[in-house]
Amino acid sequence: MSEPISIDIWSDIACPWCYIGKRNLEKGIAAVSADADAPQVSVTFHSYELSPDTPLDYEGNSGDYFIEHRGMPRPQLEQMQQQVVAAASAAGLEYDLDAQKHANTARAHELIHFAKAQNRQGEMKERLMSAYFSEGRGIGSIDDLTELAGEAGLDRDAARTAMASGQFRDDVAADKEQARAYGITGVPFFVINGQYGISGAQPPEAFENVLRDLWAKRNEETTAAAE
Repeated sequence: MSEPISIDIWSDIACPWCYIGKRNLEKGIAAVSADADAPQVSVTFHSYELSPDTPLDYEGNSGDYFIEHRGMPRPQLEQMQQQVVAAASAAGLEYDLDAQKHANTARAHELIHFAKAQNRQGEMKERLMSAYFSEGRGIGSIDDLTELAGEAGLDRDAARTAMASGQFRDDVAADKEQARAYGITGVPFFVINGQYGISGAQPPEAFENVLRDLWAKRNEETTAAAE
């Protein structure tokens, strides 16, 4: 069996386009996976913080934060939110931005690395994003994150200990440093097989086309080597 096609994703839990991009990627992978000779795909999430200056104890939704801390005019905010909700709906996601609890995501990123060590990174990422964008759940405190870790199938006590001790803090920092090395200034950002860089929440077809192109080239190389 050939090596899987690798997809490395830099994203933030609190980034609305990152959740949309995640869902569109999944649809693109599903379209390719329907083929009889489908490639295996390996997805790895990497940490990126859009608002690292958010206080750990911040209270308010994302709209409050943009108005109070970024100085965004309310009409501009409302227009942006309408666009985001519409794009999310097109991707099959239901956003509730009024109920959303804006948070510093540093601990959530540490939790995702903990989940990666347990081979449940994808499940944890999905649980956090759904909780944040659709359910109005908190993702900033260790108590909230511990509960979500359990819901994602992880050991609650072990997850709490990992976050409280900062066990995966260096892993988060390493992801952010790699993003700087790549020149990533916005998320989501996808690096596919170390060859293609895709920025933004592209439609499913964009991911499908890249995966098919890579798979075709790999098959051509395999055939040429066998001759």
